[in-house]
Amino acid sequence: MGSPAIRAKEGRYRVSEKPADSGGIEQERALSVSAFTRCVKELLEGSLRPCWVRGEISNLRQQASGHVYFSLKDAGAQLSAVMFRTDAARQRAALRDGLQVLVYGEVSVYEARGQYQLVVRVLVEDGQGRLQREFEELKQRLAEEGLFAPERKVAIPPMPATVGFVTSPTGAAVQDFVRILLRRGWRGRLVILPAKVQGAGAAEEMAAQLKLAEELGIFDLLVIGRGGGSLEDLWAFNEEPLVRAVAACRIPIVSAVGHEIDFTLCDFAADVRAETPSGAAELISSHFISCVERLGRAAEATGLAMQRAIENARGGLEHARSRLRLLSPTARIERGHLQIDELSGRLASVLAHTLQNRRHEFAQASARFGQCSPEMRIGQESHRLLALWKRLQSVGPESVLKRGFVILRDEQGKPVTRRANVKAGQRLKAQFGDGETGLRAD
Repeated sequence: MGSPAIRAKEGRYRVSEKPADSGGIEQERALSVSAFTRCVKELLEGSLRPCWVRGEISNLRQQASGHVYFSLKDAGAQLSAVMFRTDAARQRAALRDGLQVLVYGEVSVYEARGQYQLVVRVLVEDGQGRLQREFEELKQRLAEEGLFAPERKVAIPPMPATVGFVTSPTGAAVQDFVRILLRRGWRGRLVILPAKVQGAGAAEEMAAQLKLAEELGIFDLLVIGRGGGSLEDLWAFNEEPLVRAVAACRIPIVSAVGHEIDFTLCDFAADVRAETPSGAAELISSHFISCVERLGRAAEATGLAMQRAIENARGGLEHARSRLRLLSPTARIERGHLQIDELSGRLASVLAHTLQNRRHEFAQASARFGQCSPEMRIGQESHRLLALWKRLQSVGPESVLKRGFVILRDEQGKPVTRRANVKAGQRLKAQFGDGETGLRAD
């Protein structure tokens, strides 16, 4: 039988088992890719109702828009899935590749690619839902009994000498715990109380070790914990017998289970919760480190105080030596010589200054006497008269004539100073610097 053909009829699609032969294709009835894909979309979305699907997440992609794309797979098949932003925001599970999940959603066809996918509305970790409900129910019941009440808790000792750690002796948690204590230089004693921390019987073994620790009576503090893991891996720390044993223990207990985001019922029952086993090691050794630092600061301060005391004593000794030298006869004689030299220098300076002042006063008196002498006044007046005579000569007629000027005189010898006073034919005399000559006016 050939492949089925899809034919249009009254706006709907119908599948026919009879294929069109290559020689008689009806071109007007051929479907476009979009029409064919729309037919598949209607068939799938109309016939498959929303349902639960179990599988493993792979190819996880979380977009900036908030949409989440991934594939669900098992041993035989793979299914594309999408969880839109509003649905993804409501989910509490931390998605990762390889996570086994249960999802609820409906099938959808993305026409642009001709690809069908599962639109996920709800996602939970496979098996976690039941354990989470049991966890919440037991937590509420024990809380109502007052098992987690703050007044039941006791303060842990600040510097425990002997600490017991209930954990697996081969786990990474105990190695990290010991490494941090060694790195921080803790000086107490650590006893590992070995027990299973996962699987059947783990809770009973850890509860038995808590009872043994109480019977030994050597511990100042107990730590119970392990490294992180899934809810199933940490479930032993949520079992009621162990939680009650932790709450009833007379020795202070630090619960250090899992990572920072992991909480177990033992965390609520214990006196103190540490986020990790490494955090518990830091908590135990913190006061010890503080005391060591205080001791170091005290030792440093003591050394500085001793050094200052020695320096002060040394300064006092030097001062005493200096005073002894000052009070000795030799020092007094030396000071006498110094005083004599100083007085001699001061006397010589005073004499030289006085002599200089007297010389200056004599010079000033001589200058004043010289100014009052008749000879000097006669000389000054002679110079002044000579200067006046020179000025008189410079403005006299002879001086003017020598500079190229001419004096006109009439017949009576009077100077002619205006043109209007000269008559035609009048006889005049012109006086030059080197002589006179006669003139007749025109």
